[in-house]
Amino acid sequence: MRQHAIRNREKILEECGSRLVEDAASHKGSWSRLFGNDNPIKLEVGSGKGQFISNICQRDKDINFLACEGGYNVFPRILQKAQMFELSNLAVIPQYIADPCDLFEDGELSGIYLNFSDPWKKQTAHRRLTHRSKLEGYRRICRPGSALEFKTDNDELFEFSLEEMAAIGLKPETVVYDLYSSELAEDNIPTEYEEKFTKNGLKIKYLRLIFT
Repeated sequence: MRQHAIRNREKILEECGSRLVEDAASHKGSWSRLFGNDNPIKLEVGSGKGQFISNICQRDKDINFLACEGGYNVFPRILQKAQMFELSNLAVIPQYIADPCDLFEDGELSGIYLNFSDPWKKQTAHRRLTHRSKLEGYRRICRPGSALEFKTDNDELFEFSLEEMAAIGLKPETVVYDLYSSELAEDNIPTEYEEKFTKNGLKIKYLRLIFT
């Protein structure tokens, strides 16, 4: 989707940039130091404008969150929300992640969220965030007992993700093909895309995988 330019982008960065982490790789192995506490750290890969991550930060205040979003004209909106809601437990990584192991040590994270990732085409399936190579990386950087949660409206991507997990011996504990018709809907925190898709009648697929 085309990103529209933000006219006041530089002003936003100046006023709200205290939670911006531009040298993410330098924090590998020491992310707790960035937050100044030993609370668990969870990562959302592809945070968009930050609706999901800002809401879950407000709900789970004893957890630190990293919002990863490489969109030049998108991540500043997350910074705005972080300042608006005074989210001391949120930091923003303004880049796309090619290999999660470049930014995190083994067992450094306590959870990962993948919400409405780009499905890519079959010819570029290796770039999908649920490709087995990415999943292997998530498994390394997450401590045992951590959850990977994935939501999408794309049927093909969802089935692909299940197949990739099975290929490397991962089995989700929860698989739901219509999130809003399930008992999970009550506690669900939607993204911007999710609200749009559900209004258009699309069914949201969801899975939860626990790393052991």
